[in-house]
This record gives sequence, C-alpha cells and structure tokens, in this order.
Amino acid sequence: MDQMVKKIIKKYKGKVGAIILSLEAIQERFGYLPREALEKVSEELNISLSQLFSLATFYSAFTLKPRGKHTVLVCLGTACHVRGAPKIVDECSRSLKIDPGDTTEDGNFSLETVRCVGCCSLAPVVRVGRDTYGYNTMDRVPKILAKYKR
Repeated sequence: MDQMVKKIIKKYKGKVGAIILSLEAIQERFGYLPREALEKVSEELNISLSQLFSLATFYSAFTLKPRGKHTVLVCLGTACHVRGAPKIVDECSRSLKIDPGDTTEDGNFSLETVRCVGCCSLAPVVRVGRDTYGYNTMDRVPKILAKYKR
C-alpha cells in the first residue's frame, strides 16, 4: 500500500488541489481511505492527520470504511422525498438486509443515502455505481439489485 500511495501523491504533488486529488485517487484505488494511506498523505504533503480526517469526514464522497463492490445510493432530496424515496430506502434495506451506511456481509453492496444526485425530474432516483435508475417504486428495487448480485 505504501508504494501505491506514494505513487499517487507524486502524481499530484505541487498541483492545485493536490490533497483532494490524492484522496480521490486513493479512494478509487482502495474503495475507501485507509488510515495508513492518510498517514502517508499527511507525511508526504505536510498536512496534519487531523486536517485530513476533517476533509475525509466533511465530504460525503469520501469514506473511512470499506464499501461494497456496488454502492447503492438512494436520493433523499426534496423531489425524491416527496415521490416516495424513504420507502425506496426501506425496500433497499430489506432486500440487502443492511441499514444505510452499512455493507453486506459478502462485501457486494453498500447502501447510502444522499441529499441530491441532480436528477430531480427522474425522482425517486437510485444509483448503483455509475448507473442511474429513475421513476422508482418499491417493486423495482429487487430487479435493480438483481443486476449486480454475484
């Protein structure tokens, strides 16, 4: 891990936004931000570990714990909320047997809620990885998830 993180940091060091760019690349590589990687970023970019943890916990795009192979995001923005998104979250939880913020035991799925994915006209919206599904109902959830089961 140490060499991989050093390589990532070297790519962005000296550039505007080097810290965020490095954290994004590390998360892309490992699926989350391991403490060891944050310690190396702290050392290499001369930023305190507490500042890195502040950044990593402030931005919802970052996570400090491993996510599943497929991250299921359910939008709870205003348009999605009024069109039934809380019921979609409940159905995802039932289908995956996890709560929002958790990962399935097999590591295949993580379930997250977000405030807006920018697809209000498609409400309620579910995203799995880079795939976006609009106009969702509770009965569509199992069909969507089935596409990503191992």
